[in-house]
Amino acid sequence: MLTTTTTKVLEPGDLDAALAVLDREPVANAFVAARVHAAGLDPWRLGGEMWGWYAGGHLEALCYAGANLVPICAGPEAVRAFADRARRSGRRCSSIVGPAEATTELWSLLEPHWGPAREVRAHQPLMVTRAMPADIAPDPLVRRIRKDELDVVMPACVAMFTEEVGVSPLAGDGGLLYQARVAELVGAGRSFARIEDGRVVFKAEIGAATALACQIQGVWVAPEYRGRGLSETGMAAVLGYALREVSPVVSLYVNDYNTAARAAYRRVGFEEVGAFTSVLF
Repeated sequence: MLTTTTTKVLEPGDLDAALAVLDREPVANAFVAARVHAAGLDPWRLGGEMWGWYAGGHLEALCYAGANLVPICAGPEAVRAFADRARRSGRRCSSIVGPAEATTELWSLLEPHWGPAREVRAHQPLMVTRAMPADIAPDPLVRRIRKDELDVVMPACVAMFTEEVGVSPLAGDGGLLYQARVAELVGAGRSFARIEDGRVVFKAEIGAATALACQIQGVWVAPEYRGRGLSETGMAAVLGYALREVSPVVSLYVNDYNTAARAAYRRVGFEEVGAFTSVLF
């Protein structure tokens, strides 16, 4: 029994305690919770370590340390402990992302050692809905991508990622890891698109998914089709799949400067309930 305030790398036997922490905030924690439900806490399967912060012998906060560094249910003392462990471990992540308050504080402690970042997106509204919109009909042409259509959807995925992140996912390893992730979502039936003449004109994925909440990601409309309302009707279609087949709560987060996207999501029924921060390296 841990009786002092301390951190440690969690092990498979800590799974139930970790899930209890993740379930405290199922929407904000959907990304990490989905990975833990699928892979457990074994670092090799999880794709990184899960750090736990204990107070009085109880697990109170987590930090996922993989390709992303993600603080979870972390107050100021836990954030300081996670920052100290991250500083000693050295930067191995490509981003720090999570609830705005904890992520901002974590970055303020790490920046003197890891900085500068390539970009800091300080306020990314977290939006949620639990129902279909009353006045927007789902696009009937938006459907699941088949496994044999991976080559059709990949160019749109690469374009979306490059637009959103500012670098191509094909850099470094030639896109092998990114293509594997796209293929995983297609194989799981969580990749959706409207395809016309062999080209994707709208796409989105249900990325993180648990029984409590899921997260729509990768929303993209081909540039020449923008301004026609495809984002609203397409999102309504994907939202329908998510609510019927995945979870009762659907979320997403968006850059605050993307006023067009925020307005479109509000029209589909999403409401802002919090904010994320992303630090990109």
